[in-house]
Amino acid sequence: MTGRVPFVLVVGRALAPVERTMPLTTLHGGRLPGFVDRSFEPGSLERFLATEEARPPGRDGVHLLCEVERGEEFCGVVPGDAMATVAERGRTPLTIEEGIALLTLFPEILVKNKCFSLGGSRCGDRRVPALWISKRAPKLGWCWEGNPHTWLGMASAGARHA
Repeated sequence: MTGRVPFVLVVGRALAPVERTMPLTTLHGGRLPGFVDRSFEPGSLERFLATEEARPPGRDGVHLLCEVERGEEFCGVVPGDAMATVAERGRTPLTIEEGIALLTLFPEILVKNKCFSLGGSRCGDRRVPALWISKRAPKLGWCWEGNPHTWLGMASAGARHA
């Protein structure tokens, strides 16, 4: 897989809550369900909302995400810098829901050393949600905005359509 897909159908958390959709993910060829990291204290996932630039069109967050890239070129780049470059290119970072939808439909997108941040969802502090591999399963966690990781890029899309 090249790390790019032409489109992904996304169902918003009003219809498909993160706590229910993340366990439906697996790695390509894997059987272990994805999980939400315990560093998300109870109730904190609800505070991670789409940024103004990443707000999905349409009702209930159901939309089509086009020209999707997992963003491995940003591995080793500070998330804030990666998001600035994504914006300069006229692209937008993915939200938590979009990342889970991408992983659900294309499990081969998440591979060792090519995992990705979801900078389109924020909660007002320095945390940036991300999907990576832990215990041989997909994990939804977060990293600090100022910390680069060699294995963590910034996923983005070219457009969203209702």
